[in-house]
Amino acid sequence: MRLIDTHTHLDFDPFDHDRSEVLAQCKAVGVERVLVLGVHQANWARVWQMAQDEPAVYAALGLHPVFLQDHRPAHIEALRDWLQRLRGQEKLCAMGEIGLDYYIDNLDKERQQQLLEAQFELANEFELPVLLHVRRAHAQMIATLKRCKLKRAGIAHAFSGSWEEAREYIKLGYKLGLGGAGTWPQAHRMHRVLQQLPLDSIVLETDAPDITPHSHAGQRNSPAFLPDICRELAELRGISPEALAEASYRNSCELFGWE
Repeated sequence: MRLIDTHTHLDFDPFDHDRSEVLAQCKAVGVERVLVLGVHQANWARVWQMAQDEPAVYAALGLHPVFLQDHRPAHIEALRDWLQRLRGQEKLCAMGEIGLDYYIDNLDKERQQQLLEAQFELANEFELPVLLHVRRAHAQMIATLKRCKLKRAGIAHAFSGSWEEAREYIKLGYKLGLGGAGTWPQAHRMHRVLQQLPLDSIVLETDAPDITPHSHAGQRNSPAFLPDICRELAELRGISPEALAEASYRNSCELFGWE
């Protein structure tokens, strides 16, 4: 199987002691590309350097809503400067991780919305796809996407919403990022949605080091676990792992403009 992990945080501290070994494991199991997402101004340089140093690593840069208290108005201009400087670089493939998080009570919704729309403007300016974090905010995100009309679509990462919400994203041209959450036996709604999703709407991800799949319960998640996630989701979908891997690979390449 050939696989692309469309969402990781391989720059985070839990990988500091074995990052090279994890990338070697990815290569051994067929994970050809690993996308690492920036989440705040302080980690963009680390993410970009990793993409320069590691052939399999690709980068996205953004301001994540969970780190709202760390973000400043000047960081939008700093992000624009980064995107301008990196325009046309093959290893920069998206804006992200950006979005809305209504799960955490103390995150100001109005500020989140302003931050999201400011980053949508950058995504349009630099014609980049967007990698979306959405927790308990699908209705607001879908309404915003309909109003803002981005030039390029993207991925609703770690999707665990309803079939009706999935259908709205698909109508707008978005892919749905599926990972470890859907492999757990108690994820009944996700199992039902998975069986209805068209294959051309699915991309696979790990969100490593978070959202470990059921087969690796209790462990730190890793992009090297993506083949196991693929096998578990394929079984739930009623297709072969090879068919799901090929669909995800094709969809990812189409989204990011890769050959």
